[in-house]
Amino acid sequence: MNLNLTGNHVEITPAMRDYVNSKIGKITRHFDHVIDVNVILSVEKHKQKAEANVHVRGKDIFVEADGTDMYASIDSLVDKLDRQILKYKEKNIERRNHDALKNQELNQPE
Repeated sequence: MNLNLTGNHVEITPAMRDYVNSKIGKITRHFDHVIDVNVILSVEKHKQKAEANVHVRGKDIFVEADGTDMYASIDSLVDKLDRQILKYKEKNIERRNHDALKNQELNQPE
């Protein structure tokens, strides 16, 4: 998994980088086919914003979160991303099981 971390109007400190790495690592525990993760942290007036674009096989998942604290924004972002990844994984498993069942029905002799 490749992780790109970018800051707009904010300097990415080593503590922030470690925090994002540890939080994004949580996602790979649920779904290990993550190819690429691009995280953008930005500050606009009093709003701290975190965005993530995750590239998995066959789909790109985009999530954004904002708040008054950057670390809270990152936490919210990871929670949303976790839900999206699990939803994608469940749909993928459901589709695979449905296709296997369909193929099994076609191959059965009468």
